[in-house]
Amino acid sequence: MAFDGCFVTGTDTGVGKTLVSAALLHTLARHHARVVGMKPVAAGLVLRDGSWVAEDVLALRAASTVAVPPELDNPVALPEPLSPHLAAARAGRRVDVAELVAAHRGLRGLADVVLVEGSGGWRVPLNEDETLADLAVALALPVVLVVGLRLGCLNHALLTAEAIRADGLHLAGWVANTVDPAMACRDENIQTLRQRLAAPLLGVVPWHPQTPDARQIVLDLPATWQTKENHELAQRI
Repeated sequence: MAFDGCFVTGTDTGVGKTLVSAALLHTLARHHARVVGMKPVAAGLVLRDGSWVAEDVLALRAASTVAVPPELDNPVALPEPLSPHLAAARAGRRVDVAELVAAHRGLRGLADVVLVEGSGGWRVPLNEDETLADLAVALALPVVLVVGLRLGCLNHALLTAEAIRADGLHLAGWVANTVDPAMACRDENIQTLRQRLAAPLLGVVPWHPQTPDARQIVLDLPATWQTKENHELAQRI
């Protein structure tokens, strides 16, 4: 089956999912003509050019190669920066997996590759019954795990990988993002995860005091995520 998208999750909130998602979009754009990022649920909006929008959504749009209707790349935009189920309740609405899947279906008709960025971690609640994991399962996409490198990341990463496998999905790769510049034994932690996660390390993002340019982040795509022509060219170079 041809590669047409992935689902990006993280070991926690604030571990750099959007930064890595944008970097992945830029990398994917070298192999696919039409790539687009999707943030199914964004919680926490800012006023930009007269409209309320999430900064995560703006970053994904800037990294995409096609412009799409906002109701497709961000079907649920919630004002307060809370867990989706709480932000939705305070906004007087309900978020369902079915409506998010429908928006994703619409995006697939407009792009060759759709990257879906989750909110928070793997089991963040969407409503009283469903979680972001249920959305990932419904979409049946390969998963990229963003590991925030800080104390505790080994347990968080291994538990998340275990949950992804338990839900029947494929962990296609992981990205190590340095969120704590003073982390002890950073390289040793990365090596531990390389030994224990049954998925390739796609890249390591170094510490930067400000948000780095996602275009400058080097990531290695799995070979099956590249077009046949570009993969064969890369093999010859």
